[in-house]
Amino acid sequence: MLYYLLYQHNQWINVVRYPSFRAIAAGATALIAGLLLYPSFIRWLKSVQRGSSNVREDTPETHQVKAGTPTMGGALLLVAIMFSCLLWGDLTDIKMWVLMGITTQFGLVGFIDDYRKLRQHDSKGLSGKVRLLAQFVATAGMISILYFFSDFDSRVSFPVVNFDLYNPDIGWVYIVFATVVIVGTANAVNMTDGLDGLAIGPVITSSFTFLVLAYAAGAVLLKSFVVADYLRIPHIEGAEELTVFCAALMGAGISFLWYNSYPASVFMGDVGSLSMGAGLGTLAVLTKNEIVSAIIHGVFLMEIMSVIIQVISFKLTGKRVFRMAPLHHHYELKGWAEPKIIVRFWIISIMLAMVGLASLKLR
Repeated sequence: MLYYLLYQHNQWINVVRYPSFRAIAAGATALIAGLLLYPSFIRWLKSVQRGSSNVREDTPETHQVKAGTPTMGGALLLVAIMFSCLLWGDLTDIKMWVLMGITTQFGLVGFIDDYRKLRQHDSKGLSGKVRLLAQFVATAGMISILYFFSDFDSRVSFPVVNFDLYNPDIGWVYIVFATVVIVGTANAVNMTDGLDGLAIGPVITSSFTFLVLAYAAGAVLLKSFVVADYLRIPHIEGAEELTVFCAALMGAGISFLWYNSYPASVFMGDVGSLSMGAGLGTLAVLTKNEIVSAIIHGVFLMEIMSVIIQVISFKLTGKRVFRMAPLHHHYELKGWAEPKIIVRFWIISIMLAMVGLASLKLR
């Protein structure tokens, strides 16, 4: 909106044309909005939810002390991101609309799930089949728009491999592949959201990582120097515009962490975890880092894999591999203090992000 008014319409403020400036502005906008609005928003959530227990049934008994903490704090997180992107983003870019569209749709699914839990006093919410069906349909629809109505590349990029030498084009199958990446990432973040600040820390780390990757994929310096060609990674026209979303996610995430850090004043809820995960998964697709995202999102991946392994092991052998899944609950039952688990998972996330960024130079 401001990009159009201040530059595209009459070009009277030249600095607004730079994605780097607008990314900083979007991050600052989301951060300030979150810090200012969360106190009153938390008070409103408390009054609406009237002390309802928002603790999942499949958690250690020690989590019952968290009962009464309001949930659905991710709703303001999502609003802050969308507001910042609409304010500072280039709204003529289809990739930005696909990114915002998928993020918002997953947020809506999460909102309905959270609302049902509160309204029916049932921690299960929507059935797993309904949730997944809605997620797959929404994602496949948006990726199909990107595939059929833009020049988006359906080739797959592999880490530590020169994109110019090996870049298999999988055609329409890419729609299925991208959908699985996005839905999987969203649900992995949702599984990770079980301790105060545990999920939002890696979300912030990943958003910064994709900010760098998006800029590298799209930036053209000095009018002719294409950064992507130098790094031997896919050059994606306009990908640098996605840094506005990444910065907004970082800013909003930091503001949420201020109130979600241990002990949390508010929980993210599915409206937050699903939308943030979907946003990160979509960034992986739009920047052609679908495979690398498995490294960058390593914390989320190990959390959802621990659940899958636990279920398969119990069904086949009747035995559990972990004391409780997802993985962070396993360490809780081993006696680790909650803050220690959170900080150590954050450290792992930062290390994996560094590995993901290192892949830029290992092509």
